[in-house]
Parts: sequence; structure tokens; C-alpha cells
Amino acid sequence: MATLLMSIMIGLLLLGFPMMIPLITAAVVGFVMMFDGFGQMGTFIQQMMGGIRPASLIAVPMFILAADIMTRGHSADRLINMVMAFIGHIKGGLAISTATSCTLFGAVSGSTQATVVAVGSPLRPKMLRAGYSDPFTLALIINASDIAFLIPPSIGMIIYGVISETSIAELFIAGIGPGLLILVMFSLYCLYYAHKNEVPTEPRASWRERGVAVRQALWPLFFPVIIVGGIYGGIFSPTEAAAVCVLYAFLLEFVVFRSLKLPDIYRIAKSTGLITAVVFILVAVGNGFSWILSFAQVPQTILESVGVNEAGPVGVLIAICVAFFIACMFVDPIVVILVLTPIFAPAIQSTGLDPVLVGVLITLQVAIGSATPPFGCDIFTAIAIFKRPYMEVIRGTPPFIFMLVAAAGLIIAFPDIALYFRDLAFAD
Repeated sequence: MATLLMSIMIGLLLLGFPMMIPLITAAVVGFVMMFDGFGQMGTFIQQMMGGIRPASLIAVPMFILAADIMTRGHSADRLINMVMAFIGHIKGGLAISTATSCTLFGAVSGSTQATVVAVGSPLRPKMLRAGYSDPFTLALIINASDIAFLIPPSIGMIIYGVISETSIAELFIAGIGPGLLILVMFSLYCLYYAHKNEVPTEPRASWRERGVAVRQALWPLFFPVIIVGGIYGGIFSPTEAAAVCVLYAFLLEFVVFRSLKLPDIYRIAKSTGLITAVVFILVAVGNGFSWILSFAQVPQTILESVGVNEAGPVGVLIAICVAFFIACMFVDPIVVILVLTPIFAPAIQSTGLDPVLVGVLITLQVAIGSATPPFGCDIFTAIAIFKRPYMEVIRGTPPFIFMLVAAAGLIIAFPDIALYFRDLAFAD
């Protein structure tokens, strides 16, 4: 049955249907096969509704709303200007500033695609004028934006936490170490690229200019403080942090910066509503699809056929990384998390793996897949935003994909990269 359902999904995807249609069709076909018709469809609908019932999912639309407000406002520009003021003048500084800005905005938005738009739009022209090639520039923007999937808040981590019943607060804190590791790796590569290609440096900002840039960026910098500090300090939960972020973003852009006006609320709310609807439809149907797979014991069959259950903890982690990496090259990341996480759940439990470590690795693989050909979602976001052909967008991605895969290997070899901050924050 699993082969048939996957064939249906792949076939409909190749025909150009949006991801929710193949997922719904495969789920309904699987249900009809198991229960000989539509007579018990109410059970399937209950499973779907159960997928969007957890209170933790309330954080998703709120983080999307906060990111939309900040993307349309001045927060992104102020963060970029601050980073440029301090490191823009060193060799490769503009590229490093781009990667750092993606990390900072990721700590504000939690969305890779929002980061591509907010950071890539102003910095790509500057990098091209400075002498960086367009393939390198596009690849840097796309892959550095993936750090937003790891640095809290992370929508991917929220979805994984709900599906696996893992603490979202612990997942958020655990994503900080891997996110910073990838930023360092990307920065070193930017230094190498700039020296190899003799990219000229930018003018050095004066200390007065740096002071002005810091003062202008202080308000946006409070977003990660609110999220991480509030959760770490036990002041509020991740869901409550999302609500506070929406209020803070609204006050910042509408009252303090006055970058937006009341008529903008309609456009922002409409955009957030459309994105949220797509996400929640995928979550609901994905939960029903996962229930069908579990009911038919598909996960146990797959894991036994490939020998994952006997592979040991490291073998299971490697299998998870490979499966999620390949799947996210073709399918929407949220769907991959919804479908594959329950499949690997028995192996994770039997080997005693820390679900937080597994969640970080899954989130990293989802981030890699989002920027990996042929169908990584961030690739098509860049194509739409920057109006560049597909081959040009993906030409510079191999070095970055290699670094991201290397980061996954380091996390498997040294789990404390992900778990140190978690253990520090949640020590008894």
C-alpha cells in the first residue's frame, strides 16, 4: 500500500498539483483501501482535526504574522545596517554580513522564505556591485536563510514538537548551537571566496556611524531576547512568546518606526491568513495520512526491510538524515516532517535517542532540502523574487550543501553541539 500511495503523490506532483492535493488524494485512497469505502470517513476526519488541535500550533500563525509585519517594515533593514557597520569593511565582509543578517532575521521571523525576501532583496544588489558573482550571491542568500529554520523561533521545530510530543522550548534552545556553527562555517567560506576572487572591500564605518546603527537596531534586537530570554527564564511558553512577538512587532512598526499604516493591516492579515491556511491544511491531512500509515503498520515494515531497527543509535541518526534530506529535495518540508517522523518513531524509541537531538537533525535536514535541487522551496522563492533562471540560482549551491551536510555529521559525532545549551537552560 505504501508504494501505491507514494506513487499517487509523486504522480500528482509531476502533473503540477499543489502539495495539499497529492497528500489529500493519497490519504483518502489509503483510507478507502483499509476500510472498504467511505462509510467510516468520519474517523479519518477526526484524525485530521486532531492534528491541528494541539495548542502549541497557535504559535505558527502568530510567528508568521510577526514575520510579515517586520518584513514589510524597517526591522530587517536596521539589522542589516548594524551588521554591515561592524564587519562590512573586512575581506569578504559583505558576504559575511549577508550570512549574519540572515541569522539575525531568522531569530526574528523563523521562516526561511521570509528571510530570503527580507535580507536578499537589499543585499544582493550590493554584493553584485562589490564584485561577487550572482551564482555565489544567490546560493549564499538561499542557504544562509536556512539558518532561520534552526535559530528560534522555528516553524519546523514547532511542527516536529507537536508530532513527536517533544518540548518545543527545548527544541528552540537546542537549535542555537547548530545555527551558530553553520554561520561560522559559511563565514569562513566567504573569507576564502573573497580572497580567492580578490573581491574589493567596503569602506570602513566610523565609530559614530556604528553607534547610530546599533541604536537604530536596538528595538529589533529585542525579538530574540524576548523569545530565548523569556523561554529560558520561564517567563512564558513558546506559544506565549509568539503572542508577545506579534504585539511587539505591531508596536515597533506601527508606533515606534511608523513604517506601516493602519490600511497595511488588511494586506498583512490576508497574507498571514493564506499562509496559515496552507500550513494547517497540510498539518491536518498529514496527521490523517500518518495515522493511516501507522494503522497499516507501514513504518514497522519499512524499518524492518532496510534494517534500521538493528542499526544502533548512530545508524538510526544517519538513516534519518538521509531520508529527510532526500525527501525534502522533492516535497514540502512540513509534509516531510509530518509523514516521516512517525515512520522513524519506533526506531528512535527502541534505540533510546534523545528526541531533541533527533528534532535538531531533522530540522537541519529539512533546511538543507529546502535549498537543494531539484525542488527545494527556497530555490523557487529566489527565482520569483530575483527573476533569475533556475540553473543560475542552483549553480553555486554545492559548497554550501557540503558544509550543511558536514554540520549534520558533526552534530551526530558531537551531540553537545545541539544539547549543551538545552542542558544548560533546562538543568534540574
